Amino acid sequence: MSAPLPTRLPREDEPSRQVRRAAQRAAVRELRQRQAAQGLAPRATATIANGTSAWETVAEEREARQDAIDEQVTIYRAVLPQLLERLGHIPDPRHAKTVRHTATALLLYGMLTFVFQMASRREANRQMTMPMFREHLRLLFPEVETLPHHDTLHRLLSVIEVDQIEMAMLAVVTRFLRQKKFTRHQIADRYPIAIDGTQKLVRNTCWDGQCLERQVSSTAADGTVTKRPQYYVYVLEATLAFANGLTIPLMSEFLSYTEGDPVRNKQDCELKAFTRLTARLKARFPRLPILVLLDGLYANGPVMARCRQYHWQFMIVLQNGSLPSVWEEVVGRKSLQPHNQTDRTWGDRTQHFWWVNAIDYAYGEHERHHQTVHVVICEEHWDTVDAVTATIVVQRSRHAWLSSAPLTRDTVHERCNLGARHRWGIESHFLVEKKHGYEYEHCFSQNWQAMKGYHFLMRLGHLLNILASRTARLAQLVGRLGVRGLIRFLRDTCSGPWLAPAHILALRALACGQIRLE
Repeated sequence: MSAPLPTRLPREDEPSRQVRRAAQRAAVRELRQRQAAQGLAPRATATIANGTSAWETVAEEREARQDAIDEQVTIYRAVLPQLLERLGHIPDPRHAKTVRHTATALLLYGMLTFVFQMASRREANRQMTMPMFREHLRLLFPEVETLPHHDTLHRLLSVIEVDQIEMAMLAVVTRFLRQKKFTRHQIADRYPIAIDGTQKLVRNTCWDGQCLERQVSSTAADGTVTKRPQYYVYVLEATLAFANGLTIPLMSEFLSYTEGDPVRNKQDCELKAFTRLTARLKARFPRLPILVLLDGLYANGPVMARCRQYHWQFMIVLQNGSLPSVWEEVVGRKSLQPHNQTDRTWGDRTQHFWWVNAIDYAYGEHERHHQTVHVVICEEHWDTVDAVTATIVVQRSRHAWLSSAPLTRDTVHERCNLGARHRWGIESHFLVEKKHGYEYEHCFSQNWQAMKGYHFLMRLGHLLNILASRTARLAQLVGRLGVRGLIRFLRDTCSGPWLAPAHILALRALACGQIRLE
């Protein structure tokens, strides 16, 4: 006998909908007045402008498109020389007499594929080789004399050391760090780096021996449950995550089957990849002051010991079921440190912080290893309008973190609200790369080496778009069109008859300017 269908809610008629929306607007106005009286700032919305076009004539639109391309060219001319020089040092094993496109030109073409957010190799072949698009690309990027077929790039990525593409991107980020572009965004005089893993793609067949394997259950029509293998690619990412929402990609560490332990029948895991990634990060930035932002998976002694070995600070999410001995100390010693608490407002939230410093955490065999940790708990509440009842209701949440440094009233806001809370920056970064045009989960190649190469080119293209959207001139267009709208605006400009070749040539001849981020 089949299960009964769920009861459908009665459809709301138009008069009732109008009454409910009027009640919601009245509740929102009351909430804003209440927040203003309490000195709370209403939560900022991420929506773009909801208006008609700001340009009245074709001439105004042409000027706006030319200005946007001018700013994009200025950014690229400031970044590309160093970037292309590093890419040019990657050894090219192809036969010199049969090469039509240089490796540098091919890698630049691959990077532009992601700058203009082409969804696949086939779409790039169709769109970027259109006569108008091709002519404008040759004007903007003289390094690309002719546009190759994407299969040519694929063959190159299959045979070169693709990790050098990531090293070229790191050289660009290192230059910005040395120029102190991000100094004002530091937390506790350190650069916040969020590290987290995400799934890149999944298949039902093992297309490469490096893929990880797991068993998934499936239910047949007769209710029979069977298990089958599933093969997937998982990547651990490190990203600079600042409190203003700016995220800068740094490093990627691919989990692979060969990194597992066949003796104990264990595959590669996120914690093993963390060891490899942090070792590379320390080798690349040996003296960079770092504040590592981690989720609850990393709340363990070896992770904290490694961070302290590298002289890094950390803020790690502490879940309710994690580290029972630490939680026991927190609860038992709360009353012994009554002054370790403070109240504050942050945006539209009222927060109560309390913390316990200097907890000895023992771990390992016979608990022979020890770490001194500091735990901070944030209990907060805020008012919001219920979408169904159109009344003001109180929302509550609770957060806890492990801190490598003692907490005080002067540091708790910076370390928690501006540092640990913005670990979500890497989650938003994943969302953008997966759902907003960069095709993070698309399999550009079933060759493991080439797949990694496309991944690094995607991260490099995303970095260039981040820099472009964060400049003072293009920030106005971002507020009007959104980031995806800006990229689509630039892409349509390059594919249409908007640009003046003489103007582009004159702009290219100018000296490379400085990138001024907002």
